[in-house]
Amino acid sequence: MIVAMQEFATEEQIDFVIEKMVEAGINVHRTTGTTQTILAGVGATSAIDIEEYKLLSGVLYVHRISSPYKLAGRAFRPEGTIVTFRNGVTVGGDKVAIMAGPCSIENRDQIFLTAKQVAASGATFLRGGAFKPRSSPYAFQGLGIPGLELMREACDAHGLLCISEVMEISQIEPMLPFVDCFQVGARNMQNFNLLRELGKVRKPVLLKRGIAATIEELLLASEYILAGGNYDVILCERGIRTYETYTRNTMDISAIPVVKKLSHLPIIGDPSHGTGRRDMVAAMARASVAAGADGIIVEVHPNPDKAVSDAAQTLFPDQFAQLVNELRVIAPAVGRTL
Repeated sequence: MIVAMQEFATEEQIDFVIEKMVEAGINVHRTTGTTQTILAGVGATSAIDIEEYKLLSGVLYVHRISSPYKLAGRAFRPEGTIVTFRNGVTVGGDKVAIMAGPCSIENRDQIFLTAKQVAASGATFLRGGAFKPRSSPYAFQGLGIPGLELMREACDAHGLLCISEVMEISQIEPMLPFVDCFQVGARNMQNFNLLRELGKVRKPVLLKRGIAATIEELLLASEYILAGGNYDVILCERGIRTYETYTRNTMDISAIPVVKKLSHLPIIGDPSHGTGRRDMVAAMARASVAAGADGIIVEVHPNPDKAVSDAAQTLFPDQFAQLVNELRVIAPAVGRTL
């Protein structure tokens, strides 16, 4: 259930409503927007008489949530969520975020050069994998924590935020000092134990859509993180598995406006995994921003043809620079900035 308080409701009135909900056995999640406080009640709310709550002092309106995702739904934060990072960079709101970097951290020279190049072109996040979930057990699996140490150094040297993939619960604690944002890959979108643990940390999480997941399943997956009290969740459309074989995946651009309608969470596009083809990445990145995406995440490498993973979908630095310049033209046309 959602209890929306009046704009000038006092803290005493809000606390009284919260206490009443807790006494009824409901878990309460509070969010305060620019004009009002929203109380989302999760639990056995079907037995609650909402008419009783409508009469409480300071309450504007009360209604039941019909969708299966209670906290990810737009009613919880009608104005939308803006995830703010330590250096003031945001994801959500008016500004389009740019995340770029290699699929895998390979060595010091590679990650430092990539950081320098993407920062010069306008990226605010350096992405790179230290733990790599690979389809083949014989493929490069990543450098682990030593790789993250290199990436952290590169980010600090060039004023970038660090985003990297976490694959299992045991990796969360050792990754905390190095990353500004945890990435949950498509294979782990429904790793609910991992999502629950990420709900306990107070660091943003980028959640990628699973390769065969519906939009509702993506929002329900985000619910696991939100239910733990971590409201800094960013969704990512990265393509889904269809019958089409020309591209690695089929990038579902329509998911972006759908998510924006259903949820308050920001969503970004990943055209690198969405297509698997270097010659299509820029086009789908442009389409993502035009469709309302809050950012893009693309793979960039100083020498993509020699990348140890995902070479075919990785941009050259000059291609990335050109793409950012194109997005600077598109973003204002849809009411955004870059």
